[in-house]
Amino acid sequence: MAAIPESSPVALDAAAVREWTARGIDTLTRHRRGVDELNVFPVADSDTATNMVATLHAAFQGVSADLSLPGLLDEAAGRALLSARGNSGVILAQMLRGLADAWTAETVDARAFAAGLRSATDAATAAVAVPTAGTILTVAESAAAAAAKAAPFGLVSAARAAAEASAQAVAATPGQLPALARAGVVDAGGLGLALLLEALVETLTGSTSSGALDLLERHRTRSPAPLEEVPRETGSEEYDYEVQYLLESSADQVSELRHRLAALGDSVVIIGSRASKAVTTFNVHVHVNDIGAAIEAGIESGRVHRISVTRFDDAYSRVQTQDLDRAVVAVTALPLLRGLLETEGCRVAATGTAEDVLLAIRAGGGPNAVVLVDDPDAVDAVREAAHAARGHGYRVAAIPTGSIMQSLAAFAVHDPDRPFDDDVIAMAEAAASCRTGEVRYRSGKVLGLVDGDVVHTGTDPAVAALDLIDRLCSAGAELITLLPGAEWDPETVTALSDHVDKAWPLVELQQLPAGQDDPLILIGAE
Repeated sequence: MAAIPESSPVALDAAAVREWTARGIDTLTRHRRGVDELNVFPVADSDTATNMVATLHAAFQGVSADLSLPGLLDEAAGRALLSARGNSGVILAQMLRGLADAWTAETVDARAFAAGLRSATDAATAAVAVPTAGTILTVAESAAAAAAKAAPFGLVSAARAAAEASAQAVAATPGQLPALARAGVVDAGGLGLALLLEALVETLTGSTSSGALDLLERHRTRSPAPLEEVPRETGSEEYDYEVQYLLESSADQVSELRHRLAALGDSVVIIGSRASKAVTTFNVHVHVNDIGAAIEAGIESGRVHRISVTRFDDAYSRVQTQDLDRAVVAVTALPLLRGLLETEGCRVAATGTAEDVLLAIRAGGGPNAVVLVDDPDAVDAVREAAHAARGHGYRVAAIPTGSIMQSLAAFAVHDPDRPFDDDVIAMAEAAASCRTGEVRYRSGKVLGLVDGDVVHTGTDPAVAALDLIDRLCSAGAELITLLPGAEWDPETVTALSDHVDKAWPLVELQQLPAGQDDPLILIGAE
């Protein structure tokens, strides 16, 4: 091991971590193409380093310069959670969360550094549904163990030990994953992590390590051990799509979601915010063939937004193209609005029973159907009807929308000329991005609700509606849709429209005929 400079730092602070991340981003950027080419599955033209660079950029770019180390890492981890892309990006974001949870002091000495690597490794491993040897998780484990062993000798020794152990672990990955051995490459995600740890050594000492770079240059290693037959963590060629979205939910619901997604595909990684308190936002990642089912599972678990779907390049030849003939079926909790849905072009189930839903699917006349269901009491019946229809050769995607406004938003982007999966993606994204406002009478009071939560109480329905519109517009709405009830005064609707024109000139407003008794008015914001 090289001699440790006498002036080497004994602890990391916020400035050192900023320098480390900047150097790490620069290193990964310079070698991005080479690392990307190593990621041979699920497609040869992958983006491991690209996703890692994008995640680090999103995490640290624009973070306040005067933050202490705990504040810097906590904000960076939160930004990474919301912006992580791809398998490697999501895992890296969770490692940042692990560091933030462990590094809570102004400075980090050698022992705290090793504890942070352990926390990062454990957090990332817990986020992966099926942790597998020979991946970035294995490399992280080796680095954490080496840092702990070298910590008594100081920060630089611990950092060097972690970097050297990570490069050695990367070199061993072909012996753990047959897919790597057949392609003659090392694991791309693990190599990216090793490059980041070598950037830390350079930050601390000014000297460069070459272990990871040597592996990158060779592009192949000799297998140090007999091949172990295990699946590749980044996914098999069996699945054609990468689905990712943000989910607002609870830990219990996400635990169930993890099992559902594991049954649909592989590469299931779900990360959340700070582990020490209640988690409300998760970043969900999975490789699947049934896009609709993956998104549906998320919608049933909470509020889904920022949906991203990537079709792997080698999947185009396997995608069905004869899937354009389809029906859109709506199942609503507001019977008086079934006529509105039919006017808009939806087929509507007469009731929320499985029998009526199945009849509506069959009445579509084609082999495919998308079912929009805003009635929570009908979800099980819709699932039963979809199962029965699939048994008769139909292709069915059910999208629980949460409100009739979300159903209308989903149907508004429906395109029968688009491939089935692409249409389901667009409709699910539209539903997830639509927020719903309602004005209701309850116990002599007027209540204003946004997405089911009471945000206004009073006595005047018009004032409540105005408040809801302002709240929804200030949150970024570009289109407001009004569904006034039977008792709603047309002049009040005109007043609301005039208010939007003056206060929110960039927001478009439309009114649809409804006439329901309750709620007094429905408001959709897209």
